[in-house]
Amino acid sequence: MSKPFVVIGSNSFSGSNFARYLLKQGHQVLGVSRSAEPDAVFLPYKSDPSYSDLFKFFQGDLNTDHRAVVDLIRDFSPKYVVNFAAQGMVAQSWDSPEDWYQTNVVAQVRLHDELRKLRGLKKYVHVTTPEVYGNTDGWIIENNNFAPSTPYAVSRASCDLHLMSFFRAYQFPVVFTRAANVYGPGQQLYRIIPRALMCARTGQTLQLHGGGQSVRCFIHIGDVAEATYQVALRGESGQCYHISTSQQMTIKGLVEHIASMTGVAFSDLVEISDDRLGKDQAYLLSSAKLREELGWTDVVDLETGIAETLDWVEANLETLLDQPQAYIHHK
Repeated sequence: MSKPFVVIGSNSFSGSNFARYLLKQGHQVLGVSRSAEPDAVFLPYKSDPSYSDLFKFFQGDLNTDHRAVVDLIRDFSPKYVVNFAAQGMVAQSWDSPEDWYQTNVVAQVRLHDELRKLRGLKKYVHVTTPEVYGNTDGWIIENNNFAPSTPYAVSRASCDLHLMSFFRAYQFPVVFTRAANVYGPGQQLYRIIPRALMCARTGQTLQLHGGGQSVRCFIHIGDVAEATYQVALRGESGQCYHISTSQQMTIKGLVEHIASMTGVAFSDLVEISDDRLGKDQAYLLSSAKLREELGWTDVVDLETGIAETLDWVEANLETLLDQPQAYIHHK
């Protein structure tokens, strides 16, 4: 049965893939993002013209177009709202932290204060981040203490705490997801996997901060979309669910694998640079709760997922060369 979903941050990598997932299920989707829709190479929901009958896009900034966005959502009468919108990029948040707090806390609080009054809303899924935990030791579960170490992480932790106060005070039907490092075809080119693949294919040098010693888990966007859908439909309000694989790898190991599969010498591909300020060396998320309570499992292994992403890079290389290769901050 078709269900109306609002996807906030529908232009983002995770948001656009989740929108496509919903459209494939036959759901009606209202996508909201503060930027205009980018090139279709970054929008998987553009892959099938038939989706246009189910999808509506609205360009609106939660900071400056608050009323217009809220009115549109109210008129759409969604059963589910899934919010991927956030000012991202950990390192850049040190440059103007007030922008991160404005977008990730103040604008979000204003939105939630309207959504809590929305009739018929079954679930609000807040897509947050493991950055709220700071540097961790071993596999962590969802009730791990917050210890954010950057302005970005502080802003996301603040919003999570605010939402829990709304859950307790108003029974606001919020549920949280925190995913490991997401990747796959269509990801922005400044992220580590597409950036490394682009460098390997174009002869550019990849800056490997701190020698790539940080430990991460990488999870395919298709698995994340499926998990997010299950959390929206069956997750328990007030709860958080980790979305992660059990395979951990250093950033250096990841880039070595990419160098090997693309036939480029690792020493030719990378240049070692200083580590970023406040960078967490490790956060490993246990996804046992999601697996045991909702029956989710990841199906795309890292080697297959990187190969799939390389195919996307090679098939769209001319277009991608004309796209921004570095992050551009918008206030």
